[in-house]
Amino acid sequence: MIRLRRIALPQETATRLGEYTEKIAEQTTEKARKTKAKDLWGARRSVRPALLAALTEMAPGHARCMYCGDSQGTDIDHFDPKSRTPLRTFDWLNHLLACSFCNSNQKRSLFPLDGDGAPLLVDPTPRDPLDHLRLVLPLGEYKARTPQGQACIDVFGLNSRPVLVKGRVDAYATSRHSLELWRIATDKGQHDKAREIVQVSWNRPLVDVLVTMFHQSEHAAAEALFAGEDDVLALLRDPELREGFLNRA
Repeated sequence: MIRLRRIALPQETATRLGEYTEKIAEQTTEKARKTKAKDLWGARRSVRPALLAALTEMAPGHARCMYCGDSQGTDIDHFDPKSRTPLRTFDWLNHLLACSFCNSNQKRSLFPLDGDGAPLLVDPTPRDPLDHLRLVLPLGEYKARTPQGQACIDVFGLNSRPVLVKGRVDAYATSRHSLELWRIATDKGQHDKAREIVQVSWNRPLVDVLVTMFHQSEHAAAEALFAGEDDVLALLRDPELREGFLNRA
């Protein structure tokens, strides 16, 4: 999971979402609001294309799931489930892009709360998941830094799905190679090739690995985190390379 920037919706879509929310709010009981929310969401054809387009633009990699970062994002997930808070069913700030496995098999309607009733899951649009999770790069596994991080590991199965763990290990190797290839291309003056390497690197699945590499290279314990990989750490700290990868826009 990585931090994502939420973009604005087209005004027509935002207005339509507000109208749906008003219809839900008109109901006089919580049960009626839940029923109305479910019915309206089932008939959301007028807003679904715009929502998916905006979420896809926000998504990591090339339209990847905002939770696992691996599979294609196909579903509009309600971060706070509509079965719990029906008034947020059409709240744009409550919509995230998820793959069908994360949405239907992992998260479902799970929404753990702490002892004070605050959500434990991390929404990656207002909060940085790296404040709550640490990826052990050589192992491809996440370690929890906070109870919120542990909730994400448990609910999304970040460590219990072998395809994710192995994928992150492979992504780490691929990302290391990309850094080396960028340096070679840049030193040869092949700047178009260098830009292509950057673009491809950010469009791959499991881009959380690349984000973590740059993040951990700035950590006070970076030498320990990259023990035995001095060349990789030197590349990650190279100002020219960082400019090329982190300011790719």
